[in-house]
Amino acid sequence: GEEGLGARAREKPPWRVLFFGTDQFAGEALRALHAARENKEEELIEKLEVVTVPSPSLKGLPVKRYAVQSGLPVYEWPDVGSGEYDVGVVASFGRLLSEALILKFPYGILNVHPSCLPRWRGPAPIIHTVLHGDTVTGVTIMQISPKRFDVGPILKQETVSVPPKSTTKELEAVLSRLGANMLISVLKNLPESLNSGRQQPTEGVTYAPKISTGTSCIKWEEQTSEQIFRLYRAIGNIMPLQTLWMDNTVKILDLVEVNSSILADPKLKGWALIPGSVIYHKQSQILLVCCKDGWIGVRSVMLKKTLTATDFYNGYLHPWYQKNSQAQPSQCRFQTLRLPTKKQQKKKMVAMQQ
Repeated sequence: GEEGLGARAREKPPWRVLFFGTDQFAGEALRALHAARENKEEELIEKLEVVTVPSPSLKGLPVKRYAVQSGLPVYEWPDVGSGEYDVGVVASFGRLLSEALILKFPYGILNVHPSCLPRWRGPAPIIHTVLHGDTVTGVTIMQISPKRFDVGPILKQETVSVPPKSTTKELEAVLSRLGANMLISVLKNLPESLNSGRQQPTEGVTYAPKISTGTSCIKWEEQTSEQIFRLYRAIGNIMPLQTLWMDNTVKILDLVEVNSSILADPKLKGWALIPGSVIYHKQSQILLVCCKDGWIGVRSVMLKKTLTATDFYNGYLHPWYQKNSQAQPSQCRFQTLRLPTKKQQKKKMVAMQQ
């Protein structure tokens, strides 16, 4: 029964571990745990089982794929099996674990979180690190407390500098390896690590909510070129940035920085700089788009299909100017796409059903 749990707690390794995770970041931690379990000399981990979340695709999430390939038992949340474990490990799992579940583990549950907590609590820390241009980030290993995400005591924290111009994907690769190594070192000294945990500071708390499609809509009047590039590096691998051209949604696939020699082009001088204005620059074969403080370059977009800047100019921009020879360039610009909010979508659905 429950009361016997304390008696069964091991004082030293090898540990019995239940791992909770989903994505690529978590996959790296699971790989390290599995390698430790295979390493018979070290005797750090005796049992390793995995909990993941239901996933729509057949291939499943990275964690599930890896667990199945490695022959590890896999449970699908909320099923967590009924085995006995010493400690739980969570990496990007995105589900709140109940107090009852946490109490099933004599050593509680550890969380590998890719930020320097309390900065960027929540489900999307790496995206927000890139989005806000942080120059320093890191990984925190903490112990999970019930009821709220990312608030438990810190067992280990290491910082790394963010390489300039790094994307979320690149940074995730760096942090996932760091986190995996830190996790193993905490497990090697588990009781001591838990005894010397420290509470998180109350200052410096920030939140990293999930990204919505609205985030991908460029706001030409409000965002500087630096902010647009950060947005591209932060979410470009998850969803393309979007804008509106003549009532068509345009996805911006390939953004490039505009070098000063292009900006010195006398042709640019005569333009009224209205944010969103699009000019095709023939020599470098890019579209120049005006934003709050300057220009960004676009190499390819998607309208109905993927188009290079040259295709877009030949198929859309040039014909528009031929048809509207008297028009001002400002009429032919990219405009901020305003996606309907959930509330508006609901209203629309209701109206359609009546």
